[in-house]
This record gives sequence, C-alpha cells and structure tokens, in this order.
Amino acid sequence: MHSSAHSQNPHYIGKKAIARPMKSDARFFLLISLVGGFAILSSTMSKTPVLPLFAEALKATPAEIGWIVMASTIPGVLASYPAGVLSDMLGKRRLLIASLVVFATAPFLYLLVHTPWQLMAVRFYHGFATAIFGTVAIAAIAERYVADRAARISTYSSITIVGRSVAPFLGGALISLASFHAVYLACAVSGVIAFAAGLLLHDGHDTRAPRRELPRFWPSLVAVLKDRGILRVSLVEAAQYLVFGAVEAFLALYASSLGIPAWQIGVILGVQLVSIVFAKPVMGRISDRVGRTAVIVPGLFVGAASVALLIFAQSFVSLALLSLLFGIGFATVTSSTTALVADLTKNGRFGSSMGVLRTVMDVGQSIGPVLTGFIVTHLGYASAFGTLAAILVLASLLLGALPRAATP
Repeated sequence: MHSSAHSQNPHYIGKKAIARPMKSDARFFLLISLVGGFAILSSTMSKTPVLPLFAEALKATPAEIGWIVMASTIPGVLASYPAGVLSDMLGKRRLLIASLVVFATAPFLYLLVHTPWQLMAVRFYHGFATAIFGTVAIAAIAERYVADRAARISTYSSITIVGRSVAPFLGGALISLASFHAVYLACAVSGVIAFAAGLLLHDGHDTRAPRRELPRFWPSLVAVLKDRGILRVSLVEAAQYLVFGAVEAFLALYASSLGIPAWQIGVILGVQLVSIVFAKPVMGRISDRVGRTAVIVPGLFVGAASVALLIFAQSFVSLALLSLLFGIGFATVTSSTTALVADLTKNGRFGSSMGVLRTVMDVGQSIGPVLTGFIVTHLGYASAFGTLAAILVLASLLLGALPRAATP
C-alpha cells in the first residue's frame, strides 16, 4: 500500500527514502513533530491567553478584539491553498522553511505595538506562518503514510499540541509575574528554535529541481472542489474551528468578567489543550479501525453540549471542566476530518486538498471571533454560546448527509 502511494506520486517528499523507508520515515516524523511543537508553542503563546488581555489593555472594544483575533486567520484564507499547490510542485521543505522565517521574526514585532490597529497588523503577518506550515506539514504526513494515516496525523497533531498546551500556562504565568512583553520574548525564543530545527529537514527530501512553469492553481482547485465529499468535510472542519476560535477568544474574557485571575484563565484554556493532546491519538486510532464519521459525529455533539453549558459555569472549577470536555470533543472531530479529506484525495493532490481544507477551515475560524464579538456586544454571552452550540449540531447533520461510499 505504501509502495503504490509512492509510485502514484512522482513528487513524494522522500524520494531517497524509498531505499530505507523505516529509518527515513521515523527521522522525518520525529523532526517535523519537533519543529511543529516549538512553532505552535510560539504561535499559541502569542494569543492564548495574552492576545485578548493585551488587546483589552490597549483599550480595544469587544468588536475590535474580534477583528484582532480574526486578523491572523485571514492569511489562512489567502495563503493555505496556494501554499498547498506550491508544495505539490516545489516540494514540502521549501514552503516549510518559508513559514518558519515568519515564526522566527513575528514575535519581535509585538514589542513595538502601542495601538489595537498595530496589534491587528502584526497578527495578520504572524498568520502566514501557521497558514503555510499547517497546510504543508499535514500534506507531507498524509502523503507519506497511508495505512495508519489518521493515527500519524493525530499523533503529530498531539505532539504539536504539547507546545500548544504549555503556552497558556506559561503565558498566563509570565503575564502575572512579568509583563506582556515577557510573553512575546518567550514566543521569539521558541520561534527561533523552530526555525533552526527546520533547517535540518533534509534527509533526501525535495531533491528534484523546481518546475519553471507557473503553478496551475485554478485547474487544481477545480479538480479538488468537484469532489463534494472533500468540500462537505471541509465545511464541517470550518464549523468546528469557527467554534474553537470563538471559544479561544472569548472564554478568557468571559472568565475575566467573573473575576477569575489571569493565571487561572491560563489553566482553564490549558486543560482544554491538554485534553486534546491525549484524546487525539486515541481517537485517530479508533478512526482508522471503525471509520471516520463514526468518530466525528459524536465529537460534534460533545462540543456542542460543552459550549451550551458554559453560561451556567460561574467558577474556576466548572469552567475548567467544561473547557476540558470541549477539548475532548474538538480532538474527536479533528482526529478524523483531515484523514477523511486525505482518504478522498485523488491523483496525489495532497497539498491541494489540504490547502482547500485549511482555507475553508480558516474562513470558519475567521468568522468565529467576529460573529461572537458582535453577539456578545449586542446580546450577551448566553446568546453567543447558544449560537456556537447550534453551529456544531448543524455540522453533524451536514456530515450525516454524506453518501456512505464517500466516508471510508
């Protein structure tokens, strides 16, 4: 099965790895996971829980905070698909290094911010790092591993989420003990480490010469979008990330409005990410065995229930428990959506398919904070959390409408 995948794809990232696949595959997976862990630590620490609190300190309104949070997801809409297509043509490593340059430089710009609009501009630039890296890293893994695809993708994701999980605790502690600038200096250190480790991603990858013709973005996009299964699964992922982005932005502010201190807010958001770390690999293995939709649909309902109950939580403990439950639901869904899109991919267009998935996902994640900020401003937290729960329920109905033949 592995060998057939390699022969179908002349741009397989590990051409030289064919002669010794086990050693090369292990080294590649370990290295890309290490790079991803430090990159995501840097990226997450720049926003959780510091971003909404920093924006609030800059006198930003709830609506402006929504736009600030959204700013980093706009590059995902703009860059994810082109990055995926370019990675299919030029190789994964070149695009990964480009994204790591942004990871290494963006944190220093936060030190120069004095207004909400400046913060929004820095977030926009920083967003290109995760837009490119997230698309290309997952495409490289999906392309390389076939039989255990969901387990590999989920394990990689969980390893990177170790970095994501440390970020709220470290960020909250640095805010309480030092300052906002201390958080962004820590982000810079992690981003530079990720860049340095990324330079080691050689191992025979991308040995082919770059193509000289222009990338055929439109034909590739049309080919992917003609698959209704890929588009529908991408919309489900978008709904999940819409809610995730909204919770990430406004759970901190909701907890702050209850008088909960910054370090406890970091714990509330941190336990959510810890639950994702442990749940994702488990649910990925289950998905490989029982099928994708059998895992995704229950996860959507778990997420919907946890968000709907947030308005009834008035203490640190109750918010932490619901945040933990939401993390489990999120992990259950996302352990299988990416693998399902990879399963549906034809003609080796893994970069293109992942680019479409990430683009649609980022549209959802962009809408989430803005929509929630509008609802919170005019109707309050109860209406906002209820709306987010309803979106996840609707997503489960959308996935349930997929033909069985399209859900491996």
